[in-house]
Amino acid sequence: MSDVSKPMPSTIRVWDPGVRIFHWLLAGSILLAFLSSEEESALSAWHIPAGWVAAVLIAFRLVWGFVGGEHARFVAFLQPAALGRHVRSLLAARVEPSVGHNPLGALAIIGLLALTVATIATGAVGGEDGHEATAYGLLGLIVLHVAAVVLMSRLTGDNLARAMVTGRKSAALFPGVGDASPPAGIALPLAAIVVAAAAFGVVRLDPSGFSPVPRGEAGESAESDAD
Repeated sequence: MSDVSKPMPSTIRVWDPGVRIFHWLLAGSILLAFLSSEEESALSAWHIPAGWVAAVLIAFRLVWGFVGGEHARFVAFLQPAALGRHVRSLLAARVEPSVGHNPLGALAIIGLLALTVATIATGAVGGEDGHEATAYGLLGLIVLHVAAVVLMSRLTGDNLARAMVTGRKSAALFPGVGDASPPAGIALPLAAIVVAAAAFGVVRLDPSGFSPVPRGEAGESAESDAD
């Protein structure tokens, strides 16, 4: 009987579909919100819907951070003790790839989520100056995040953007590491309930929130409701 060894896989599964879909939908909604931020913009009617879609996506990500795939869970990447080691390795030019989010990337993720929530909240309550300030803070952190993704991809040979599309990374970079654990069995139904509840809350707060209504008409409608 011949001894045929099982070939090693060329890639490992890292990111589950839920976190990948969230990532790109949130990026798209934030981009649309910025492109439609000026009232003179042809896309201005989509500014408020884009913000509310981002709010629903944040609600999804919060629950997915507890029941999603292994590397999507907050407990997997929120490790303050690892931050110091990671920074020291960067300063010593010993850059190593991370299977999931590295410690600095984890801070960026939390910062992006928090600033997105703050931007939505200030927009919802009508604080124009605060809304603009948090929006530009969010934009600045996004630019920094993208730059860090490009830099770390080049330094480690681990294409982070591609991994967030395919969900997989090269097994050669992580010897001995297997596929990530999938989302919990309750993940999809629980996430669906949270998303539905968040969308319902948006509609209760702003009945035309998901409809692309020109900014002027939206204001007139709000004044009419107040009367």
